[in-house]
Amino acid sequence: MKIAIGSDHAGFIYKQPIKMHLKSKGYEVIDKGTLSEEKTDYPIYAFKVAKSVRDKEAEYGVLICGTGIGMSIAANKVKGIRAAAIQSSFAAEATKAHNHANVLCVGSRTNTLEEVLHFVDIFFETEEDQMERHVKRIQEISEYEENR
Repeated sequence: MKIAIGSDHAGFIYKQPIKMHLKSKGYEVIDKGTLSEEKTDYPIYAFKVAKSVRDKEAEYGVLICGTGIGMSIAANKVKGIRAAAIQSSFAAEATKAHNHANVLCVGSRTNTLEEVLHFVDIFFETEEDQMERHVKRIQEISEYEENR
């Protein structure tokens, strides 16, 4: 599985450890930047990762900023993306199972690295729930997105 990863300056400190963690699990990781802690704008990297998922260069994305919230807002502007800012284990599981999220967004200022790595594991180990009610809701979102 290919996973695109990106961060802004606030998330850069977690990006390399997350990349190494994913690679140790056998995933191929595509780094979309940033490449330093120099101040930058998170939408740049959110769009790069989201487009990578949309264009099927990667199956999933991981974005890191201070909270994960800015990244999720920006990534969700890209058609076909379901990005979620995660700050708990339950949310990491539910967003993948129930919401079929394809971009995981986490924060370097809201959770420890150990917590974030745990969320990453939960997210990528969780299957998308195919229960009718979940699938119906994802279809409703997709239909709205197509017709707006």
